[in-house]
Amino acid sequence: MALADEEPMTSQHHRSRARRVALAASAALTVVATGAGAAPGAGAAQAATPGKPKLKLIAATNAVTLDRWEGEPGVYLDLGTYVTVDNAPLEFQVKRKSYKDPVVAQQILRDAKGKKIGSKALPAGLVKDFSGLPDFLEVSIKNAQGQEVAKPKGTFCPNNASGRLRPDAPATSHYPESCPTNPFTLGSVWGVEKGWAANSSTVDYDKPVDLPAGEYTAKVGVTKKYRELFGIPNDQRTIKVTVRQISNGGGGSGMSGMSGHSMSGMSGMAGHSMAHHYGPRGADEPTPGALSHALEDRGLAHHLGDGTGHTDGSRIAPALKPASQRPTGRAGAPADVPKPDLRSLPAWDIAITDGEDGDVPGKDYLAFSANVWNAGPAPLVVDGFRKPGADLMDAYQYFYDAKGKQVGYAPTGTMEWDPRVGHEHWHFTDFASYRLLAADQHEIVKSGKEAFCLANTDAIDYTVKNANFNPYNTDLSTACGQQNSISVREVLDVGSGDTYTQYRPGQSFDVSDLPNGTYYIEVIANPEKRLQETNLKNNVALRKVILGGEPGKRTVQVPPIDLVNAP
Repeated sequence: MALADEEPMTSQHHRSRARRVALAASAALTVVATGAGAAPGAGAAQAATPGKPKLKLIAATNAVTLDRWEGEPGVYLDLGTYVTVDNAPLEFQVKRKSYKDPVVAQQILRDAKGKKIGSKALPAGLVKDFSGLPDFLEVSIKNAQGQEVAKPKGTFCPNNASGRLRPDAPATSHYPESCPTNPFTLGSVWGVEKGWAANSSTVDYDKPVDLPAGEYTAKVGVTKKYRELFGIPNDQRTIKVTVRQISNGGGGSGMSGMSGHSMSGMSGMAGHSMAHHYGPRGADEPTPGALSHALEDRGLAHHLGDGTGHTDGSRIAPALKPASQRPTGRAGAPADVPKPDLRSLPAWDIAITDGEDGDVPGKDYLAFSANVWNAGPAPLVVDGFRKPGADLMDAYQYFYDAKGKQVGYAPTGTMEWDPRVGHEHWHFTDFASYRLLAADQHEIVKSGKEAFCLANTDAIDYTVKNANFNPYNTDLSTACGQQNSISVREVLDVGSGDTYTQYRPGQSFDVSDLPNGTYYIEVIANPEKRLQETNLKNNVALRKVILGGEPGKRTVQVPPIDLVNAP
């Protein structure tokens, strides 16, 4: 059991699977591709040290146009600069042993063919979290009069891979698509393939730069400490910047029709700093009347789990099921077949909400975000099937050998359609549950949320065995089916977690009548132990909270967890 006597994460997840699109929409920008600072060609290969990648800062264009949208505090910089990598891949392994230990990073050295030949520790304290290399860029922006008006510094996420430099480079990148910003991340892998370029223009996307409409000049370079560390030439790139004022009533291209997974060239944004404001599953702002207890109190929410009229496939003997409704193959999992290991993270993004936020007027709710992740070594694979006309699907967990061949299955409950705003997809029942505990850790309140759509919203630890750097189901729109689906496959890949932000129905407790004092938010993975795992002893995480104030004006304090201060 992880006892969190410390603090939760801010909703970066973006559930914290996304509030990605909203911030990206405000960052609409147009790049004028004119070709300044061209990438090195095929003949640029040099007699370089084996295992030492050759890095260079380039600019894809000498002019960019940035749109400043009405009501926004500034513009989000994308200056069209890239870090090119040649001679060998650029790779880092970043991790911490526990929340008591600082983040440490090492560069993984590989030869030109990608074979590991060694490693090199980065200076202690250089990397403080998992979002990338901090203060990598130095940027100076001057107005038309030559006055410096902004001097932002940018974090470089190597995983913002943008494309190949030349035709003979690897066709695809096997590295993750973004750097995690979940405060309770344990391990990450960053990398750029040899012959690829990574976008280095993610300059403080969560800190818009206040530039009025007009003409500017930006000079961009790599800071000295990184030039010396990686042998990067001291090249300054000069870029003409045009800022346009765009009203919400029209003009500009906008991004309202774009999803978090269709924004070409912005994958780093979708999984990166936008998480601080929006969350992993799309626009997660509270919907009036859509928070869990508000719906329950108004009689609009259905119980998500076992209950009257709910068929639980795991409690029906196989002999009673028609053969046509059972999977083919062996029932159960061979003892030597790898299984998933589900673990809970401490709650974070904790806040008091009230009637003004869409809950029942006059009541106080303790809202929170939560994540359950899979430490492997096997993915969690759950399929749901329903008979024609049935409201529920029977769910089965599948098991695979090292070659990917299905070698077993086990009935493991049900899936049901959740029609509530903010969900509207198929939920697997009893994947996790939430409870609010008193100071002596006895149960006070149990959340009505007991069913989940599984999706890989956050990279929690990509250093574990068999971690999948590129899970396919990261978007709720593709992961959990439609109302008319006849079957659904939901997967939680190794190394990834599934975050539900506090704005989702079911992510709050009614604390209106509770006295002030110390409580614990308990997050339980696999609460009924219906899923088969390698370890059932690490499924519970606690987060300490301290309630104060008075009815209608309740407050909450969230102590940090060791070095992680994420209320």
